[in-house]
Amino acid sequence: MNHIKILWADDEIELLKPHILFLEGKGYEVTAVNNGKEAIQTCADSKFDLVFLDENMPGISGLEALLEIKKMQPSLPVIMITKSEEEDIMDQAIGQKIADYLIKPVNPNQIIMTIKKVLQANEIISQKTTSNYQMEFMRISTQINDSTDADSWRNIYNHLVYWEMELAETGSTLNEMLQMQKSEANNLFVRFIKKNYENWWKNTENRPMMSPDLFKNKVFPLLDQGKKVFFVLIDNLRLDHWKVMQKELASLYQFDSDDTFYSILPTATQYSRNAIFSGLMPSQIRKMYPHLWVDEEEDEGKNLNEEALIQTQLDRFRKKYAFSYHKINTNVAGEKLNENLKQLLHNPLNVVVFNFVDMLSHARTEVKLFRELAPDEAAYRSLVHSWFKHSSIAEFFRILAAQDVHIVLTTDHGSIRVKNPIKVIGDKNTNVNLRYKVGKNLAYDKKQVLALTQPEACLLPTPNLSSTYIFAECDDFIAYPNNYNYYVSYYKDTFQHGGISLEEMIIPLVSMHPKK
Repeated sequence: MNHIKILWADDEIELLKPHILFLEGKGYEVTAVNNGKEAIQTCADSKFDLVFLDENMPGISGLEALLEIKKMQPSLPVIMITKSEEEDIMDQAIGQKIADYLIKPVNPNQIIMTIKKVLQANEIISQKTTSNYQMEFMRISTQINDSTDADSWRNIYNHLVYWEMELAETGSTLNEMLQMQKSEANNLFVRFIKKNYENWWKNTENRPMMSPDLFKNKVFPLLDQGKKVFFVLIDNLRLDHWKVMQKELASLYQFDSDDTFYSILPTATQYSRNAIFSGLMPSQIRKMYPHLWVDEEEDEGKNLNEEALIQTQLDRFRKKYAFSYHKINTNVAGEKLNENLKQLLHNPLNVVVFNFVDMLSHARTEVKLFRELAPDEAAYRSLVHSWFKHSSIAEFFRILAAQDVHIVLTTDHGSIRVKNPIKVIGDKNTNVNLRYKVGKNLAYDKKQVLALTQPEACLLPTPNLSSTYIFAECDDFIAYPNNYNYYVSYYKDTFQHGGISLEEMIIPLVSMHPKK
């Protein structure tokens, strides 16, 4: 604070001498001038941290001086001081990106508060955020250790995501402590899943909301009330990714519910998304609609039958609603959808799948440049945010915000940044996913994975009678012994899905409608 330099321009600067002395007494260095021309010249000759600029000065006005100062130093914060409360003057000043404005007469406390807000806000917020997390740390740790049910784990993960984003945004030094707490939470969450997952399918009344339940619980009630519904699924969307998107949508939409649910295992598109659209578990799809299910070892695409699966669910629940289905894999396809979006409003239900986040995840794995752009969680979140703001999906939501519709937004699974390789041996028919394997001759360390030797108990299909599913835990990933070192170096620190972690299993489920 002792080295903060302030320029104060006012045609009545002599009357402000007490204020200047007050600031100097607080350790600020203040340069005073009495007209706009001198303010411009002084800014050209010297560097300042902040400018107080009177709006109503003879000769060059404050607004004119503001424009010239911003041309020279666009990032220099300027606080406009004015006697006038005319809206037009305020609009002009704000339009030229003033940092703040004050109405005369000003008092010393106002000035100090404004300086702190403009120059020291980030530092103060960072200190307060750090202090708040330190106070919350023990409470969250206690919740983690005491958590025994699915709802409490959803609450814990929400809290961890909140603090992860807060600490990252303020540049707090406690982020490493949070990551350790998050790792501890994932270890105990895996233990919880191992203990309870199979029982959830033996007694479905006691399990949390999961992938097959979404249409029945969230979409059909809206349709039955006569609402027009857009069901929007953004593939591979984590809870923290949704939170940055939510900030962009908050001015357009009212959030009726902002919740989470559990993805089924494997947390992979073939299983979780097909379960959402069919309202069935994978083994049930395979038995009831064998022509719509593709086993792991088959070459056919695993998600080519989504529209047909939606129809089967509507038929089983005797819902006669007409619907449209759209899968968007490119920005051009998204723009084409937007051009025809209003024409879809005659349908009670429209289902749209956006695959962009999943594509970002794969690109980060395969393209070195993307790893450099998104080296950690915060940078990856920023990349997703940037995509959302500048892609066709942002326009998609802007168009719908002007319509009388309800939107159910969700995903099929999340992802986790993997760090620790574990060795597994399988035959040539074993699938290639790094977070889960299914096969009949798997060799693995039982302490390192969740193994389902009887997959049917969890309603998973068995390509062979002796098929076993194994799931990687926390931030592990599965590597074959062959060419092990290359494999590990290539996939370490990439974002993967299919296994067991908070990030993959607890995922966003949001209902919203346009603000009136």
